[in-house]
Amino acid sequence: MEKTSVKKKRNLAKPFMKWAGGKTQLLGELEKRLPSFIMDSMSIERYVEPFVGAGAMFFFLKTKYQVKESFLLDVNPELIMAYQVLKKDHQELIQRLRLLEDEHLSKSEESRKENYYTIRELYNQQMRHLDYETYDEDWIQRTAHLIFLNKTCFNGLYRLNSKGGFNVPFGKYKNPSICDEGNIHLVHQSLKNTEVLCADFTHAREFIEKETLVYLDPPYRPISSTSHFTSYSQDGFHDEDQEKLANFYGEMNNLGAYLMLSNSDPKNQDPRDDFFDALYKDYNIERVAAKRSINSNKSLRGDIREIIVRNY
Repeated sequence: MEKTSVKKKRNLAKPFMKWAGGKTQLLGELEKRLPSFIMDSMSIERYVEPFVGAGAMFFFLKTKYQVKESFLLDVNPELIMAYQVLKKDHQELIQRLRLLEDEHLSKSEESRKENYYTIRELYNQQMRHLDYETYDEDWIQRTAHLIFLNKTCFNGLYRLNSKGGFNVPFGKYKNPSICDEGNIHLVHQSLKNTEVLCADFTHAREFIEKETLVYLDPPYRPISSTSHFTSYSQDGFHDEDQEKLANFYGEMNNLGAYLMLSNSDPKNQDPRDDFFDALYKDYNIERVAAKRSINSNKSLRGDIREIIVRNY
């Protein structure tokens, strides 16, 4: 069966937010490493992604392959809230994003900057009393504000300070696309037959069984002392968390799941750093070229290597 390439595939749902460490540029490398029976059948019985983030891999698989059921998890409650809104109320979300876009683009650059910080302050104030457990209309407006901030902030970062507040400064974009209506419809379609949960990656074990396809894309281990773009949750993700994840990987391997994991390659900075080589010594570790564009150090924005770990 002829397989359509990433570039040629039309109506490909893509992440609805810009996200540091997103996997769009690596989709070709990841697809080449899918289990052969999936490539042959173009079908996935069950897909689990314990660190969904912006969901580039999920949206790609849902568009190109027949994914019968999928389970997405992330510890970031704001992100999971947005997925739930896109699944349940995407039309209303589109209406609110249109209003935000029209108002923002009608302003001068200085007024846009003021508008951005006004919405950011409102967003952070609301965080203190929002009910993240019970779905209601407040989630729709908050998701609209989240997407607005993501599309108008500096470099499209999602970053929280130690108090849990969104603290990314204003980005000077001439014509930001705040309401991507076409993609929102595609994202909504992709989320059918999908369960979305705000939970730690270990909770994914209840959905993983033999032959489940699992893609693990944790917050990356910093490749230098200046590249700490792992603060997508207030608590961060540290070496002990990476070790805990490696243990989880081993447990899921014993269940007979098909596991693929990606991370930064510490050898970019120190050729002697065998952190991941030691953690995943029993599995297939490959290094692939990637571009890291979001980094405070310009010297680390070019071509680097990332690792892909498979148990098959």
